[in-house]
Amino acid sequence: MASRIDKAGLAVAAPLATFIEERVLPGTGIDAAGFWQGVALIYARFAPENTALLAVRDVLQSKIDAWHAGRGGRPIDQAAYHAFLRDIGYLVEEPAPFTIAPTHVDAEVATMAGPQLVVPILNARFLLNAANARWGSLYDALYGTDAIAGAAAGAGYDPARGAQVIAWAKAFLDRAVPLADGSWTNWTGGEPRLADPSHLVGRAGEHLLLRHNGLHIELAIDRAHPIGRDDPAGLADIVLESALSTIADLEDSIAAVDAEDKVAAYANWLGLMKGNLEASFQKDGRTVTRRLAASRRYVALDGAELLLPGRSLMFVRNVGHLMTTSAILLPGGSEAPEGILDSIVTSLIAMHDLNGPRANSRAGSIYIVKPKMHGPDEAAFTSRLFDAIEDLLGLARHTIKVGVMDEERRTSANLAACIHAVKDRIVFINTGFLDRTGDEVHTSMRAGAMVRKGEMKSSDWIACYEDRNVQIGLACGLSGRAQIGKGMWAAPDKMADMIDQKIGHPSSGANTAWVPSPTAATLHATHYHLVDVFARQAERRRELVAPLERLLTAPIAACRNWQPDEVRDELENNAQGILGYVSRWVDEGVGCSKVPDIHDVGLMEDRATLRISSQHMANWLLHGVASAEEINAAFRRMAAKVDAQNARDPLYRPMAGHEEDSLAFQAAHALVFEGLEQTNGYTEPLLHRYRELAKRR
Repeated sequence: MASRIDKAGLAVAAPLATFIEERVLPGTGIDAAGFWQGVALIYARFAPENTALLAVRDVLQSKIDAWHAGRGGRPIDQAAYHAFLRDIGYLVEEPAPFTIAPTHVDAEVATMAGPQLVVPILNARFLLNAANARWGSLYDALYGTDAIAGAAAGAGYDPARGAQVIAWAKAFLDRAVPLADGSWTNWTGGEPRLADPSHLVGRAGEHLLLRHNGLHIELAIDRAHPIGRDDPAGLADIVLESALSTIADLEDSIAAVDAEDKVAAYANWLGLMKGNLEASFQKDGRTVTRRLAASRRYVALDGAELLLPGRSLMFVRNVGHLMTTSAILLPGGSEAPEGILDSIVTSLIAMHDLNGPRANSRAGSIYIVKPKMHGPDEAAFTSRLFDAIEDLLGLARHTIKVGVMDEERRTSANLAACIHAVKDRIVFINTGFLDRTGDEVHTSMRAGAMVRKGEMKSSDWIACYEDRNVQIGLACGLSGRAQIGKGMWAAPDKMADMIDQKIGHPSSGANTAWVPSPTAATLHATHYHLVDVFARQAERRRELVAPLERLLTAPIAACRNWQPDEVRDELENNAQGILGYVSRWVDEGVGCSKVPDIHDVGLMEDRATLRISSQHMANWLLHGVASAEEINAAFRRMAAKVDAQNARDPLYRPMAGHEEDSLAFQAAHALVFEGLEQTNGYTEPLLHRYRELAKRR
């Protein structure tokens, strides 16, 4: 347990106080005494309101639970249900038509369309990889993945695989930036005769720089290169502008439960904002040090220097309103709301970018993604909190921008009102269908037994939810001013499927969508050349917003004629996913990783997927689809499977046969059997409890 230091009446963990005073405040022009006094005032003002907002969540859920319980099993009368939700304040009045008005927004957010990475902030190496994923080799992305059928033969370069890659890449050029005559396959070099000459915008030596749909393509010409020497034009690679933006995540993808964890996370954000973040690791018997990429220099066609960013524009995702942190104790001894601490500290750190060369935000903004907000009152609270932080730090009003995760039912049902509450600082809305599904299950927990988890994705409410996110965002003027985003591709090894399916995101009018890796960012970037997102947004602006009735139709099973083997399969699928993820979270402190599913397919898992699985099992337990004995048996069987899947991990702690001693197994069990009592079905309180126990052990 870290020692504490009194700071303006706050009991601040010594590691946090030292980090802020010795590493963060110098260079900001803010003195320590004034800073802590301001922090204390912010907590005095906002902590009680934070608590009151969480109480509203509980009151609304209890009323919804009682309404469903009073139905006596009868079908839901949607008209009566909507009237009830309005009567209790769950649904609010739509605002009059308006247009958002953020200022000083970077082009990557407002006027460009392209992939967005999300990366756990505690892993410096991954963080650097993501920040540097602004540019990526299309040849490399194709060669080493299943994006093209087959695989390289042998350890060295496989010319046959290389030929496949080159053919695919040049066919892509034919579609995105076609030549006036013929194909890029037959291009022999020199200045290409383009069908649209405006696509050529610059050079760097022999390299050519093209621009299409706002994104750049660099043709790397090098006749001495092993690839270029066999190419008729000397084309050695095609480098795509890829991850326009990246979210450094303090929330679902990390396990941070105490002051030491928080300081480690904040320190990596500081390295990004100062531009000096480094990570060293061993590769092939030598030490490799990774640093942030420099800007890329070209000569424009008029001879002027053309300087392009070498790294992604960085957002930071804070935690939501729910959790508290032992890093600061308030007067009286209670833990401080963690989301308030994140907002203060990440904004303070970002001042190093604003006061420096602005290597991140050239427009002079701080970009914070705020997750798991429920409704417009919580969005308005965040905006007022950001006002107070701007005043504390001496920043102009609305310097701190907000990204609103449209991932909770009360937010998606009142999305226009939520956007209106932050209309002068909003730069991002994003559908998070995983958390949104978890909240759907918990909110409607007592409405009946849910359909099987695999059927959730095809539920009509999800299609409606995805449509409304775009339609409402466009109606509120986000096009050309902010990002309309879509969710994560969770299977990092299935790039062929991603290429086939994820084009649906830009086709929907979303000008960004999440990807799990730099390689995926480069491959997904091809979609933004094939789809003119802003033209698609102009088309979709003419649509009527999908009706609220569809959004609020819970995915209750129409009939419950599942066979015993179907129930067993569903329980095992959920139990395996819970155990596979929780074992790493609790025992190893890993908040996001590629976790094998029940079929041994690696999927990117975080707390959002855990929320669905645990709530789904709790729902089937509540409604008698499965008994406690059946669920316990599924957990025991799947503990053995997860043990086998992790047999080569030296940090892994086996669970099968150790159920009474395994904190990970106990946490997984609690997530289901205490699932009804968890606020909005969130997994954080239980995960934190068991992770803290594991760290002490």
